[in-house]
Amino acid sequence: MWRYAPVLPAEASEAVTLQEGWTPLTQTKRLQQDFGATDLWIKDEGRNPTDSFKARGLSCAVTMAKKLGAKKLAIPSAGNAASALAAYAAAAGMEAHIFMPSDVPQANYIECKAFGANVTLVNGLISDCGKIVAERKEREGWFDVSTLKEPYRIEGKKTMGYELAEQFGWTLPDAIFYPCGGGVGLIGMWKAFAEMEELGWIGSKRPKMIAVQAKGCEPITRAFQQNARLASSSKMPARWRAAYACPRRWAIF
Repeated sequence: MWRYAPVLPAEASEAVTLQEGWTPLTQTKRLQQDFGATDLWIKDEGRNPTDSFKARGLSCAVTMAKKLGAKKLAIPSAGNAASALAAYAAAAGMEAHIFMPSDVPQANYIECKAFGANVTLVNGLISDCGKIVAERKEREGWFDVSTLKEPYRIEGKKTMGYELAEQFGWTLPDAIFYPCGGGVGLIGMWKAFAEMEELGWIGSKRPKMIAVQAKGCEPITRAFQQNARLASSSKMPARWRAAYACPRRWAIF
């Protein structure tokens, strides 16, 4: 992803990198037949180091934390972000302090330990893990790299937007379906599209950005459907439902 260093906050020579980014974009003909689509693609972010798009954000965040003099990094996570922080902190020679719910997937826990991170399992939810980081970070000297607590994870994840445009010949798809927790990748891609328009690389067209979440944990999806500024309740307006009908070119992450 550091081929896009001119639009990132650090130079490529400064990057803490494990060769993340430039993941393949593959047309899925059988699936598009099932959906009745004509131009359906999957961008396989599982090819990143530590097997998820989280590698992009943590590469940039750890790069900037190191550049700005941080020594110890902390994060609450239910899985993939923890693995990515552990990997990039190890590459940077920095301490990683990770707080995970006790029922986190064992593979993520083992991966964090293998990279030498300090891992604490918490009997609670990820929000409880976040509270621990918030309460202790000043005393412990941790830099908090939680979702949306610092700007650089967005900067790393925005490279998905640059790649998508470049791989599609500097045009954008009609719709992007994106599985998310806090939605940082969606924010990052939207920022990338705005930057590319300002650079004159693309026009003003924007994809329909569709957040996909599990039914058991769907705060972003629910708030969007309810037309709410925060996670509360009301119904999605009919005009929004109509706007989401029948996109032609889709990209699924």
